[in-house]
Amino acid sequence: MKYLKTTFLLLLAIGFIGFSVIEKPATVMTKAALGKLLFNEKILSKDSSISCSSCHHPDLAFADTLPYSVGINGKLTKRNTPSVLNMKNRPYYFFDGRASSLQEQALMPIRNPDEMGLPIQEAVQRLNNSSFYNKQFQLVFKSNANEKNLADAFAAYENTLETTDSKFDDWSNNIKKLSPAEERGRQVFLSDKAKCFDCHFQVDFTDDGFKNIGLFNGKEWNDSGRYLITNNIQDIGKFKTPGLRNIAVTAPYMHNGMFKTLEELVEYYNNTKKIVPNSVNIDHALKEPLGLSKQEQKDIVAFLKTLTDKRYVKKNS
Repeated sequence: MKYLKTTFLLLLAIGFIGFSVIEKPATVMTKAALGKLLFNEKILSKDSSISCSSCHHPDLAFADTLPYSVGINGKLTKRNTPSVLNMKNRPYYFFDGRASSLQEQALMPIRNPDEMGLPIQEAVQRLNNSSFYNKQFQLVFKSNANEKNLADAFAAYENTLETTDSKFDDWSNNIKKLSPAEERGRQVFLSDKAKCFDCHFQVDFTDDGFKNIGLFNGKEWNDSGRYLITNNIQDIGKFKTPGLRNIAVTAPYMHNGMFKTLEELVEYYNNTKKIVPNSVNIDHALKEPLGLSKQEQKDIVAFLKTLTDKRYVKKNS
């Protein structure tokens, strides 16, 4: 009997050990994974009708196809929606550079009355009232949702949105060759004649500066851009130099979405005066027409298309 009792206790102990081994621990979500959920979460808008991804469409390289995106109650945004890809190393955000970190940038559309229209404290309260999000914030941050960790989650996700798998990257790594037109376009892009490389360089093809490219005259073209942030008269009409990665799939272009195609965009740069003959404070490099031939313009477009990450080439082909 004593042997049977001992055996039973041993088996019972083994049973408990086995149970504890196969029991699955609570899944701990990463900051980036939580940020991705929040990026697609509509309760962060006043009427729960839109999310960040409503304007930054993942399938469209996180941009929009409209000149101005639609916010709550059908309101239009005041500027075109830029892509949020390749934002990890940027020192400024938005066309006017009003945010200096991803955390600061992430919350502005939520509280903007023309976009998501929700005070941040109300957004935080909604997340804490959600049993699902309350649990996730506890797992990730060991606290309830608050303004800081909400911004941190968004930033962690946006830091993952880097693209470095384009045809250009293959060329840079000696994996593929550019076509004759693409190579000609690359050479023109780098030339003193086209002046593209003056502003669009570094790994993401931007100098992270602000330039007035001739789309301000104080009349029908009256978005003052960077000046509205700095009040520096030298900044009138200046906007942040965008990176060019994935540009072929992020039309329309410019802060006002005025150009529908890359061809229109390159043609404008070739002679800005055709559209705004009386521009104010235009950058010195664009005061006179560039003198690019039609073939050179076509070749630049061919080169720009090599900057598209392969995941978007497939989706937009």
